[in-house]
Amino acid sequence: MQSYTIGQAARLLGVSPDTARRWADAGRIDTHRDASGRRVVQGKDLAAFSVELAAGDDNDEHPSYTSVRNAFPGIVTAVKLGDVAAQVEIQAGPHRLVSLLTREAVEELGLEVGMEATARVKSTNVHVDRT
Repeated sequence: MQSYTIGQAARLLGVSPDTARRWADAGRIDTHRDASGRRVVQGKDLAAFSVELAAGDDNDEHPSYTSVRNAFPGIVTAVKLGDVAAQVEIQAGPHRLVSLLTREAVEELGLEVGMEATARVKSTNVHVDRT
């Protein structure tokens, strides 16, 4: 399972590392120490927290992550596989993006909950890049 440092988690949540540390100190984000002694967050825990955070009333604190190319770096919060098609949800700061793609594409990218990914939006299509 992928884990993230406090700095990486902060970037994915759209907050400063100091804010992420305060949340960890207050028990809002579960953390543990890795072999190097760094405080890290498990990907699944971060995915769940990002969904909870986006649903809260304090979304004005979180800047959106858009560029000229409409790239939304975030964390995979759900992967639903069908026989042929799949649905992937990414929480990028306060934005929840849902992409419908082939099961084969999801398997080739190795997408799973807690993994960092970037959703690229073009018109009404959402493309997912593994990062």
